[in-house]
Amino acid sequence: MRFLGLLKADKHSESGAPPSKELMEKMGKFIEEITKAGVLVSTAGLQPSSEGARVRVSGGKVTVTDGPFAETKELVASYALLETKTMKEAIDWTTRFLKVLGEGECEIRPLYEAPGPC
Repeated sequence: MRFLGLLKADKHSESGAPPSKELMEKMGKFIEEITKAGVLVSTAGLQPSSEGARVRVSGGKVTVTDGPFAETKELVASYALLETKTMKEAIDWTTRFLKVLGEGECEIRPLYEAPGPC
């Protein structure tokens, strides 16, 4: 099963400041471990919402809103696409990731899978 993990943004990630060298080293070790385990499919940090845009279509009208998105309570700072056998395994890896960060909150969502060939 594939799961998408979404790390919630905080003031630091929205500031655009890079992570500390120490955190980058710890994260590098974790990324290496989760990749070798065959769990990590893809991951990336996102630039702050001030660099983004939202596109909305409603009633045939297109509205584009440039960031930052101050009215939003929960923004995403990064994502990870995981391949695990169970939700519990995805939760375990996500817990380990958050412990590397020291704190944070992730949402984990299973992806719809296209049916395989018969």
